[in-house]
Amino acid sequence: MKDIIQNRLDNHYDTKIPEDELNALKEITQEVALYALYKVGFFEKACFIGGTCLRIVHSLDRFSEDLDFSTRTIDPDFDLDAYLEKAMEVMKPYGYGLTIDEKDLTDKSVQSRFLKDDSIKKVLTFKHKQDERQKIKIKVEIDTRPPSGAVDKVEYIDFPDDFQILAHDIPSLMSGKIHALLCRSYTKGRDWYDFSWYVKNNYSPNLELLENALKQLGPWKGQDIQLSETFLKEALIQKVRSLNWEDVKVDVRKFLNPLKAQSLDIWNTEFFESRVKKLKI
Repeated sequence: MKDIIQNRLDNHYDTKIPEDELNALKEITQEVALYALYKVGFFEKACFIGGTCLRIVHSLDRFSEDLDFSTRTIDPDFDLDAYLEKAMEVMKPYGYGLTIDEKDLTDKSVQSRFLKDDSIKKVLTFKHKQDERQKIKIKVEIDTRPPSGAVDKVEYIDFPDDFQILAHDIPSLMSGKIHALLCRSYTKGRDWYDFSWYVKNNYSPNLELLENALKQLGPWKGQDIQLSETFLKEALIQKVRSLNWEDVKVDVRKFLNPLKAQSLDIWNTEFFESRVKKLKI
């Protein structure tokens, strides 16, 4: 089964620089992890969300690094570790020697774990010289108290074998992204890249989910807000005007190939104000 990983790395990706090749291996590992989670029944209770879902399921043109999930309903007794421990056994024949590292117990409703592997790179051949000390490390996070209103959809993935997962549909994914833009305590350039992708492709957010999320976490927590086009666009414009766009670019650049990264040259306040104005509600 280790040959499957090598073939995927060699034939599925056009890697021009070492960083591209490492990102490709991380993505392959994410796909194998999703397959393993499917095999152990994870998607009977959980949905795939976030930027990596957008990348793997909907072909977003940037790499991603985290595997984000939510439970299908509020589930305070959900045990992420139990699923991960079983999934790691499924991944062993593919050459992975994973461990669970750095458990984050600060928020009981959001369970965060890191899957760390120091085996797979030793059995692969790379086109570019890689730092042997750098391990494959993927954050796995699940929200066990998700806001209501998301729409779930069965999606199909064909690597390392054909399998199905449950994921939020695109409007629901977009709502999660906009909530992150407005409420995250720090700025991720990847969020703005994804937002631009949604707008460019004429998607609209799931307003019920977004309103419930805003009321649950962030500056509007507990407030009786009525989400409208005016409210949302004004809030986004205010956020756009508050950012240092040179700093924002730094975060996302490492997830793009060099050619695609050239698109960041036009990122500034005016560009994203134009994106907000084109947002379809």
